[in-house]
Amino acid sequence: MTTHYDPAASADASRAPGGEDGGPPPAPAHRQSRPSRRPRPGRLWRGRPEDPAWVRPAFLGLLLATAVLYLCNLSASGYANSFYSAAVQAGSQSWKAFFFGSLDAGNAITVDKPPAALWPMALAVRIFGLSSWSILVPEVLMGVGTVAVVYAAVRRRFSPAAGLIAGAVLALTPVAALMFRFNNPDALLALLMSVACYLVVRALEDGRTRWLVWAGVAIGFAFLAKTLQAFLILPPLALAYGVCAPVRLRKRLGQLALATAAIVVSGGWWVAVVELWPASSRPYIGGSQNNSFLELTFGYNGLGRLNGEESGSVGGSGGPGGGGGGQWGETGWDRMFNSEIGGQISWLLPAALILLAAGLVAVRRAGRTDPARASFLVWGGSLLTTTAVFSYMAGIFHQYYTVALAPYLAAVVGMGAATLWERRGRIWASLALAAAVTASAAWGYVLLDRTPDYLPWLRVPVLVGGLVAALGLVFAGRLGRRTALAAAGLGLVASLAAPTAYTLSTVREGHSGSIVTAGPAGASTGGGPGGRGGGPGGGFPGGGNAPGQGQGQNQGQGQGGPGAGGGFPGGGTAPGAGGTDRNGPAGGTGGGPAGEGGRTGAGGGMGGGMGGLLNGADVGTEAKELLETDADAYTWAAAAIGSQNAASYQLGTGEPVMAIGGFNGTDPSPTLAQFEKYVADGRIHYFIGGGTGGGTGGDSGTASQISSWVEAHFKEVTAGSATFYDLTSPVD
Repeated sequence: MTTHYDPAASADASRAPGGEDGGPPPAPAHRQSRPSRRPRPGRLWRGRPEDPAWVRPAFLGLLLATAVLYLCNLSASGYANSFYSAAVQAGSQSWKAFFFGSLDAGNAITVDKPPAALWPMALAVRIFGLSSWSILVPEVLMGVGTVAVVYAAVRRRFSPAAGLIAGAVLALTPVAALMFRFNNPDALLALLMSVACYLVVRALEDGRTRWLVWAGVAIGFAFLAKTLQAFLILPPLALAYGVCAPVRLRKRLGQLALATAAIVVSGGWWVAVVELWPASSRPYIGGSQNNSFLELTFGYNGLGRLNGEESGSVGGSGGPGGGGGGQWGETGWDRMFNSEIGGQISWLLPAALILLAAGLVAVRRAGRTDPARASFLVWGGSLLTTTAVFSYMAGIFHQYYTVALAPYLAAVVGMGAATLWERRGRIWASLALAAAVTASAAWGYVLLDRTPDYLPWLRVPVLVGGLVAALGLVFAGRLGRRTALAAAGLGLVASLAAPTAYTLSTVREGHSGSIVTAGPAGASTGGGPGGRGGGPGGGFPGGGNAPGQGQGQNQGQGQGGPGAGGGFPGGGTAPGAGGTDRNGPAGGTGGGPAGEGGRTGAGGGMGGGMGGLLNGADVGTEAKELLETDADAYTWAAAAIGSQNAASYQLGTGEPVMAIGGFNGTDPSPTLAQFEKYVADGRIHYFIGGGTGGGTGGDSGTASQISSWVEAHFKEVTAGSATFYDLTSPVD
């Protein structure tokens, strides 16, 4: 279909990315006659009937480069977060553990999240066996898939170049390179949130109900990955569709209702099964205080993350209103730019905000149903909403959470750059482009300057290159096309050089434990979570330990020398680990009492202060042999306080290990009476001594009660440097 229009009368509209044939954006669906609802493949925003020959190879090259980058040195992280790796192992051995997300194949307790993020990894382990690659490759594939989805969404309404820019920005964001190579739930969450945005963009093009319903399904499954965080973008998505969809208002409301039902069904079926399943025959819901997934959803993993009131947590309260300085850092509008988080995600955030505002100005005269403006509202609204919540939430907050922002930020950058480039003949558009490049270069200089010993030669070229490119972009409308493209290319390189360096540093090093950060060692100051700024043991913002924690409380968490090399559960280093992991506690050699690897000094680490709460223990050969002896005769080869301790021994031996008290050691599971019955029934062989929880359970908690009872009634056994109690040998 050819659209005829007067270029002189429609100058602004002719440059709008929404027009398929170089003309104005298409009319609302109910006002235009189209031979087919399905857009022709390969259509470009300049009206060319097919893509140029370079488009498909460039797209496939982007995906291949992303895969190679994320797969590089992947095994250096070993089992990454042993908490989730143990649950993956359990799910590969027991379908019941698979369904519930149990930490162990004996189904004593679940992880503190729903299990959807564990399922792809558990299936991979069932097929290929337990290894670092079988656990982490599914995460890499999710990263490649997210890049593809963001490219497809941006390319639909803008250009192939815009899609490639968006995909490259996402792939080279440091926190994305971290979390798409790690086994936390955030990788699946980011993929599903991107899919939801893409499907809403599709629905906004023609008003078809199925796209909106599928978007609801994606958000529902995202809920099964990380509960209420999946709902953060619901307001901007619903608002964008309610205002911009090319159908009547009544139908829009009905479609939104159907999408809501899809969310409830796709996310609620598992919740209903768990809540209706008799508690006596399913595992305890980890992270809850009353064995209820709904309590976990709306408490510890829900409202508690916002207001800091988290039962069983290791401490929250960042101080609502922007002035707090609690365990998880200060809140406020500048949180995403501070010394602990800035290097993870904020490299292009100033540029994205400029491009979002300029992009909306560019399409301000378009009709209500203009799909280009709707795309800005979908991706930009998701970016702003998530950023605002992250900036002011007072509960538990880790730097790696910001991976959720990466797809939205990348899409906005790609869309905004393409929109302004098409209007570069207008002085305001060229100035906005120049401002975005200047902001990226200047902010990149600031972030690099926070780590003056890291690539000191890079700061000045980034700044100078960005300023030169910005100067060229100011006059882009008056320069020849090749000169203007050279300025744009220089601006893109200057904007991406610094985050690319951080990304390469992230890929070169292994990451393990519960709190990990992207970039080079020492890139985050102030003792933030992950331990980059404080001294040994100062793992939280402000450099303090978790509540109730002192140095060296946990067997298996003593401080070894820097670079000592331990770290892979089961003894020794992870394959290809290179000996150290800057995100773990202090390093040690395999078989000793050191933690999962790491180094003191620049890394800071959690040291011994977290007592195994955030990082697991190394399992010596003697301890491994002890637990494996006659393990098949018991439901659990051992029991340990805290999930990370239990996970390390479970991964090291391949046998189920009960985690008393769940992740923090504060969950009331099992009770002392239940534990005594398990012992009397001969279901647990050993109790691993020396563990501790990290919350506020105190001496009256069930974990403490169980530990005291075991020490008083059973014989102590030493294996290497580890202490065990044989629950089949009572004290005479």
